[in-house]
Amino acid sequence: MIGFILFGLVVGLIARFIMPGRDSMSLPVTAILGIIGSLVAGWFGRAVGWYAEGDGAGFIVSTLGALALLFAYNAFVRRRSARAMADRSKKDYPRKVA
Repeated sequence: MIGFILFGLVVGLIARFIMPGRDSMSLPVTAILGIIGSLVAGWFGRAVGWYAEGDGAGFIVSTLGALALLFAYNAFVRRRSARAMADRSKKDYPRKVA
């Protein structure tokens, strides 16, 4: 279990290093990203026929899975923050009349 978490942390860190831009994720979130990316990559590899049932995803494919998840996470966070800023700018603040 500890090895799985450390593997996810390494894969998540590599994915964050490869992906351009600034990320404000903590180390636990990075480890979770790497673990889920590895699971997604293993599922995809088994669906395509790269891995047999019970085989884990390889290091490179796990990194690619974590990159895909990081891309989706960044798209979601940016869309949410852009929507919040648009809502904030639509408010009609009271103006001082001189």
